[in-house]
Amino acid sequence: MRLDITGRHVAITAPLRQLIDKRLAKLLRVLNDSAVSVNVILTKEKYRHITEILIHARGNHMMRGEGEGNAWRISVQMAAAAVEQQAQRLKTRWTDQRRRKSSIRPAPAIPVGVLAESQPRGPRIVRAPRYPVKPMSVEDAALRVDAGPDTFVVFRNAETDAVSILYRRKDGNLGLIEPD
Repeated sequence: MRLDITGRHVAITAPLRQLIDKRLAKLLRVLNDSAVSVNVILTKEKYRHITEILIHARGNHMMRGEGEGNAWRISVQMAAAAVEQQAQRLKTRWTDQRRRKSSIRPAPAIPVGVLAESQPRGPRIVRAPRYPVKPMSVEDAALRVDAGPDTFVVFRNAETDAVSILYRRKDGNLGLIEPD
């Protein structure tokens, strides 16, 4: 990791450098060697001490914290606290992604002695959300299939009051399924 300390109207002294190193040590423990570079900019304007910390972490993540106080210790502490909070959020996101990836496991292999009858046959049934059955004419249902992305419409036929299905066939025409 590369550490750059820049002083604007400030001389970077050894105690100031130690203060920054001490505050960044906890942050670097949280990031586990994933910090690429750290830029610390120290600015002094009259009685204000301003610290800005920019961290570039792996995966092109940038974290920024700014602190202001009447002493360097307070200013550095505020900036480091802001960046630590962002680092914790990033670390949580990384660990959650690992958990999600590891929770998807392939199905276990079936032992040789297990009968083939225990295996499900045919396609798997996937339940769709509830589908509203509205009363409409066959022409209205045809317009709805043509206008929308749906490949079928389930509707209550206004003339016969029976539930019907209008669907798009592979040849481009529309098919109508009516009960007896």
